[in-house]
Amino acid sequence: MIRGIHHIALHTANFDSMIEFYRRAFGFEQATKEIRWENSEFVDNIIDVKGSAARTLMLKAGNVYLEIFEYFSPPPRDAAPLRPHDHGYTHFAVDVTDIETDYKRLIEAGMTFAAKVPDDFGGIRALYGKDPDGNIIEIQQLAPGHDADIHRLPLVKND
Repeated sequence: MIRGIHHIALHTANFDSMIEFYRRAFGFEQATKEIRWENSEFVDNIIDVKGSAARTLMLKAGNVYLEIFEYFSPPPRDAAPLRPHDHGYTHFAVDVTDIETDYKRLIEAGMTFAAKVPDDFGGIRALYGKDPDGNIIEIQQLAPGHDADIHRLPLVKND
């Protein structure tokens, strides 16, 4: 039985600075020790990448883990972060209670935003921003009682 989404993973060439950014910007705390591997047939088989070498650790905030990776081998494709209209995982959303305050605080922490004010989509005020690596993060504030309010999500029962 699926219990929920456990973590989101980001690959970066700026491991230490990205960890610090997510700590400052979103209050993530280190949840695991750093793990490193190289020449591990076991890991290569799990991730389906031959000759991998990397380091990783998990951060935790609220009800989600964020796994940060820095691969040393093989070299990544030379590509920009995905845009909102590209195929694949393009962003994650953070639910906030005071979008104007968090918008200003996140800019100070190193995020960039194209819009200067949050747009209102009928009960959802939202902005798309980018972390220092260009990954998209949406900040949203939902009107009380909105159908998608995080507090309305049912708890998954394990039988």
